[in-house]
Amino acid sequence: MKITEIVCQILRIKNVEAKTASSQDSVLVRVRTDEGIEGVGEADSSPEMVKAVIDAPFSHNVATGLRQLLIGENPLETDRIWQKMYRRTMYCGRSSTTITAMSAIDMALWDIKGKKYGEPIHRLLGGKRHDRFRAYASILFGKDGRQTADIGKRWIDAGYTAVKFGWEPMGQSEAVDRDLVVGARKGLGDDAELLIDAGCVWDARTALDRAKAFEQQRIGWLEEPLHPDDYEGYRWLRDRSPVPIASGEEECGRQSFRPYIDGRCLDVYQVDLSRNGFTDSAYIRQRVEEIGARLCNHCYTSPVTVAASLHWLSTCRDAFLFEDCVEDSPLRHELTHEKIQAVDGWITVPDRPGLGVTIDEDFVRSTLVSESK
Repeated sequence: MKITEIVCQILRIKNVEAKTASSQDSVLVRVRTDEGIEGVGEADSSPEMVKAVIDAPFSHNVATGLRQLLIGENPLETDRIWQKMYRRTMYCGRSSTTITAMSAIDMALWDIKGKKYGEPIHRLLGGKRHDRFRAYASILFGKDGRQTADIGKRWIDAGYTAVKFGWEPMGQSEAVDRDLVVGARKGLGDDAELLIDAGCVWDARTALDRAKAFEQQRIGWLEEPLHPDDYEGYRWLRDRSPVPIASGEEECGRQSFRPYIDGRCLDVYQVDLSRNGFTDSAYIRQRVEEIGARLCNHCYTSPVTVAASLHWLSTCRDAFLFEDCVEDSPLRHELTHEKIQAVDGWITVPDRPGLGVTIDEDFVRSTLVSESK
């Protein structure tokens, strides 16, 4: 089997708001083969930047576009292809956007592999350990505690037993931070699990103060309290915090995760398949399991990445929760014919070949803003 075509499609919904939500646009990467099998992948990154990484022409041996590297390759050789992409983009890659572009291609290659052999990706990764997960509804904070409480109650009424709130307006002041978390707990009631995503807003000492304050609201974890590059701060905080510390969603590839893992900086490592692909996520899983920490997915895009996340997380020994984006975005709910969402607070791992989802081409046409030529 040979790769014959790689096409990037940039999708964008009509109303894009100024908020931290990556369910408003997407870049789909479609890898086609001489056997008529197409694989689909997605990157959670700037779509135009990912498209540029893939579409770029040859510059020199360690700075070239990904498409030129891969036409004619056997898509089943996923590990070798990952290493080739990494090596041949060293001058323009090694982290961030280039790795996300590689991840989208890698996701598509594993989709091809599953379709070729008639097997779900989790089986090709070594076998699932979980058939379904308790899902947490992942949503942004309201403008204040009262609105946050209303949002929380909505998702508890929808059947979720865990909810995560994140990002703005947290970090403006101690009073705002406390109001948001108290409101969140009020909306969820006493029994549901409350998770807090700070959105990288504090220094380590402030984060420790907040962790102590939020412990009173019985939060399940405090996510991304510090800047992603503050490894020493995370290690210091994790050693002192009364609540578990989670992070990892910004990290792209195994090298990006290495300082966190080597330093035992986190209690929960959050891996985004649209920034790490299946190949590096499998490596990260092994490393995190070796140090006895927990794994969870990060996913705030479309059903393509939701499906990929389910396949990967189902192979993780101690997986215990699944991030289920509940943004009211057409991209989150209409890109695929299959609805990949929790029902009564539980989400099921797909068992069809490959990713197990099919793209709704009518939706693609209605949101398409740019495509590789």
